[in-house]
Amino acid sequence: MLKDLRPALVLVVALTLITGLAYPLAMTGIAGLLFPAQAAGSVVERNGTVVGSALIGQAFTSDRYFHGRPSATTAADPADATKTVPAPYNASNSGGSNLGPTNAVLVDRVRTDAATLKAENPAAEVPADLVTTSGSGLDPHISPEAALFQAGRVAKARSLPEERVRQLVAEHVEGRLLGILGEPRINVLALNMALDRASR
Repeated sequence: MLKDLRPALVLVVALTLITGLAYPLAMTGIAGLLFPAQAAGSVVERNGTVVGSALIGQAFTSDRYFHGRPSATTAADPADATKTVPAPYNASNSGGSNLGPTNAVLVDRVRTDAATLKAENPAAEVPADLVTTSGSGLDPHISPEAALFQAGRVAKARSLPEERVRQLVAEHVEGRLLGILGEPRINVLALNMALDRASR
């Protein structure tokens, strides 16, 4: 019987070492050599201080900044570990809300958010990505339309000409990947950092 089991055990150990150890270490090493910034988490620094990642959104709430998409991520409730509380852009608990389009909680939240945004800019239609969450809850991007929708509020809060803010938005539009994949988008952190530089 041992004679029959030996090839199977050797194969399991060999494949475990190859696919579970050698391959991941090789890919990590190659990624670190070819794409060092991305392999390190696409960390964004300002004046030597880490301010975020280009891959994970942040909850900007001040009127002086562009806001990202809503985030449905949660964390354990400090008062009761059996419950969760909203924790926007919580990278350790990435995921959507899993609420369907007919769910009353989702419908009420979207209506409330849309009404708040409409009051901010009554003349414009509210872009969908300002009231809907992404599948991961960590999306660092918004559409150019979502940024332009917020330009008036940001310009007023910073006492900048709205045209200057709109110009910054236009300068930060990232095109489609390889010219065909995805949609034009704007990294909210990069745009807000440019806004801080322009306000000096």
